[in-house]
Amino acid sequence: MAINVDPVYQRVQAILNKEQRGFLSPQKFNLYANHVQLDIFEQYFYDLAQYLRMPGNSSEYADVISIIEQKISLFETEDSSPTYLANYFKLPIDCYRLGILLYGNIECTPVTKKEYGHIAMSPIGKPSDARPIYVKDINGVKVLGTNQFTDIAPSADPITMQYVKTPANVVWGYTDILGVESYNASTSVNFELDPSEETDVTLKILALAGLEVKDLSVYQTAAQEDGMENQQEAR
Repeated sequence: MAINVDPVYQRVQAILNKEQRGFLSPQKFNLYANHVQLDIFEQYFYDLAQYLRMPGNSSEYADVISIIEQKISLFETEDSSPTYLANYFKLPIDCYRLGILLYGNIECTPVTKKEYGHIAMSPIGKPSDARPIYVKDINGVKVLGTNQFTDIAPSADPITMQYVKTPANVVWGYTDILGVESYNASTSVNFELDPSEETDVTLKILALAGLEVKDLSVYQTAAQEDGMENQQEAR
């Protein structure tokens, strides 16, 4: 499930060209499209956190929470052979948020560096191959088990990282035919957002495009429609 980039591009251009309001280059469109996609994607996590904090979320907001979680699930993936370097398993380059980390088929417990320091000084609660832990920092993830915190190496049971990935860059690809840009599906990359976001994507791109073509009315109209849509979704 995805949003085809070409209908969004054509719709944006059609609205901009109406009454000779201007034209948005493919390069600018791609720039705005990626900005909008990432903005919507990151908003999922903010909205989810907000709804989960609300009292009574188990019933009153259950449907909204379920919808947001379903949209996030489109980006859930895993890496069963992460790169191991200098005692760390490297996070996948497209990792936005790490979820569950498995050592073989055992879920590792995440700990902070401070917690790890306390664990290291106490014989109680030491990690083991049956109860592994992991510490995450800028270098990646260090997985620890038995043998007094000896790093688990790739030769041991495999490490699997389940994570939420960052959306792939959107590209409206084209072929130049006599000075006219013609859509090329083979070089294009669609939005990875849920199809229900298509209208919101179009409006947000138009809002940015309105500033680009210096037509305040385009920006105002798109922003107003975007605001109305968000209000309807919140009901």
